[in-house]
Amino acid sequence: MSTADNGPAPSPRMTVKRSPHRGHYDRETVNAILDEAMICHVGFIVDGSPFVIPTIHARVDDMLYFHGSPATRMMRLMKIGAEVCVTATLVDGIVAARSVFNHSLGFRSAVVIGPARLIDSPGERASALEAITDAVLPGRWAEARPPSRNEDKGTLVVAVSIDEFSAKIRGNEVSDEADDYDLPIWAGAIPLSTVAGTPEPDGRLLDGVEIPESVKQFVEAHTP
Repeated sequence: MSTADNGPAPSPRMTVKRSPHRGHYDRETVNAILDEAMICHVGFIVDGSPFVIPTIHARVDDMLYFHGSPATRMMRLMKIGAEVCVTATLVDGIVAARSVFNHSLGFRSAVVIGPARLIDSPGERASALEAITDAVLPGRWAEARPPSRNEDKGTLVVAVSIDEFSAKIRGNEVSDEADDYDLPIWAGAIPLSTVAGTPEPDGRLLDGVEIPESVKQFVEAHTP
């Protein structure tokens, strides 16, 4: 178990088996990864076949929220409270070792397993949809048109409680075999980060409409 842990012991299925020293089981580490990741993948079983679907998520306290069309396999399954596995990964660098075997990526990943819960409460639905919108572009919910009645009816919102979880973190350090350090081969890391480009206005934008604060702040926060 990682020395960074300050939470309860993980369940057997959440224990990191490969490179266990990289495992983290404290809620703060898992929450930070979930909050920074702009997309996650949801794994589930339908009629005996496995599926993994990328989707946008939002964390509110100890709850993960997703939304989608009732027609999708994922949302139909979540309606009945099926158990899902949610993963989120951040790539922090490319690690170039002296041997091809030891090439890797620097990463932070979080895994959450639990049953899905359909959100029926209008108040929780609205809060979850706002959180999902603002998770990608903070402050955007207050700037844009809210969902219409038909849009709201055509959207399911589900939650997964963050009760069973773990994280795995690998830094950008090189880990070569002892004999390989004498080889005349460059080794090191290429740090990676999310960088925002210049906002591109929609071609049908009305005259006089300026870039909103949510976009300005996002670009500023992601500009080197």
